[in-house]
Amino acid sequence: MENLLTLPVLLPLFGAALTLAFDKLPRVQRWVSGAVQVAVVAVAVTLVFLVDSRGTQVLWVGNWPQPLGITLVADHLSALMLLVSTVVTATVFFYSMGQDLDTRQRETPVSVFHPTFLVLSAGVSDAFLAGDLFNLFVGFEILLFASYVLITIGATRDRVRSGTTYVVVGVLSSSLFLTAIAAVYAATGTVNLAQLSVRLSELSPGVSLMLQLLLLTVFAVKAAVFPLSAWLPDSYPTAPAPVTAVFAGLLTKVGVYSIIRTQTLLFPNNPLSALLMWAALLTMVIGILGAVAQSEIKRMLSFTLVSHIGYMIFGVSLGTQAGLAGAIFYTAHHITIQTTLFLVVGLIERRGGTTSLNRLGGLAAVSPLLGILFFIPAMNLAGIPPLSGFIGKIGLFGAGVQVGTPLAWLLVAGSVVTSLLTLYAMAKVWNRAFWRDVPEQLSDQPSGLTVSRRHGARRGTQPTDGRGAAHPEVPAAAEPTPGGTGASPTRPSAATGTRPDPSELWEEANDSADGGVLEPSRVPRPMAATAGVLVVLGIGLTVIAGPLYGYCERAAAELSSPGNYVGAVLGDGALLDGPVGWNGTHGDAGDGAGGADSTDNQGGAG
Repeated sequence: MENLLTLPVLLPLFGAALTLAFDKLPRVQRWVSGAVQVAVVAVAVTLVFLVDSRGTQVLWVGNWPQPLGITLVADHLSALMLLVSTVVTATVFFYSMGQDLDTRQRETPVSVFHPTFLVLSAGVSDAFLAGDLFNLFVGFEILLFASYVLITIGATRDRVRSGTTYVVVGVLSSSLFLTAIAAVYAATGTVNLAQLSVRLSELSPGVSLMLQLLLLTVFAVKAAVFPLSAWLPDSYPTAPAPVTAVFAGLLTKVGVYSIIRTQTLLFPNNPLSALLMWAALLTMVIGILGAVAQSEIKRMLSFTLVSHIGYMIFGVSLGTQAGLAGAIFYTAHHITIQTTLFLVVGLIERRGGTTSLNRLGGLAAVSPLLGILFFIPAMNLAGIPPLSGFIGKIGLFGAGVQVGTPLAWLLVAGSVVTSLLTLYAMAKVWNRAFWRDVPEQLSDQPSGLTVSRRHGARRGTQPTDGRGAAHPEVPAAAEPTPGGTGASPTRPSAATGTRPDPSELWEEANDSADGGVLEPSRVPRPMAATAGVLVVLGIGLTVIAGPLYGYCERAAAELSSPGNYVGAVLGDGALLDGPVGWNGTHGDAGDGAGGADSTDNQGGAG
């Protein structure tokens, strides 16, 4: 059954090759991509049950001599992250296919979307299952190379500009990661995580601290932890809705996962609690202050994304099982909810023609379903009881109170303030975009929602930009969307009667991000349905919160005893001189998680 560990990586790569071969057949691309996504979700579900019933699953790829080969490892943490990420990725993919259904008659403008999206999925899976630092680096690079393509898809001005920042940050962080790996190898002679758990404890404190800070800096950049988070709010909002959603849901969480893994496995005796607590507090507070200052929904959500990364770092910084359990639960919750919100904002942009709060209004009356799709995950993000966001925050608050230090109490207070400001930011979007009427000054602009203006644009009238100047008409599907959407090269322009060049339409769509608007259009049912599936999944996290939190507690118990991981990967003999876990004992499994220690064989999870 260990061979299942290769499938979440190999299946998307194989699917990417097939979809690239069928780049002229969009329908075949869709079927191949969809089948691969469903298969990977099934594998992830199987791995979660295997890990919870039989213990940590390990595969030495290619049967190379241990510990020289590539190792894939699935424990409670990595299996859960793999399951949540694959479900979210599959849902986002089918959301993008809803755009295909709405524009079936049009030629796919960017056929590379399908293979690139599958490569991104493979990179995320590889990062979660990596059993050594270099393979973790490879997983990051796979997902980053794919993200470079996706974030600049369509090559509009804004996307190239923001993509340039994203690429520069990605290259610099990857270079630093490679430097850190070289330093770790020079100091220990290995990059295998299980071996490092033993050998790093033998280094001098100064060398160990330097290596820890190097790795923390790398992963803090990738997770967008303050003050290394400035790149994110300027990079994500310009991408198409499916791309932004999968970026927001997954990419930063791979960084958070890496912080959890390295802090608990490699440096269990030096958690740097004070440093991480201050980083968590500043990330939460500064991120949410940036969010409440925004009048554009995508940028607001990008700042809330940064802010809520702080909750996960909060749990890690406490250095306790309760803190880790809260961080893991909140990570799973946030992947689902943040992705949902970005998908719903894509629907808002399509229905209202813009995501600027200054131009929106009346959406609750025009589309009550859209209001429901936004309201539920928005309240979940804000932590309104009894939703999963509230449960995750209560778990973190309780863990902070148990630690009881002044800094821990300060962090609890900062978390409460951040939650209240998140509620304010979500209420701001609801009041201005959904609850109020269409602003009177916008009644003659193309961003409104009245039927007469939409029909007027289709009859060839030239709307104005609010200053009396003519505003170029942009068709509803002008933005090049993944999976087969975008400006049609054969669609006549209502204003000129000619067939515009697609690149010109893309430029016009890009201009809308700078203050212009897209023509409002109805939301396709498949897109609304897939967004609704994620909303239901978010509610499902509340329904199964008890069992899920129990699973997270078992994951935290494993992480708190590094001997479990080391024994599963290298065998019991490696534990004789193994590291001391967070609970001060060699490889003690803790409550509920069976594992290996200095005398016992590997056991199944309780």
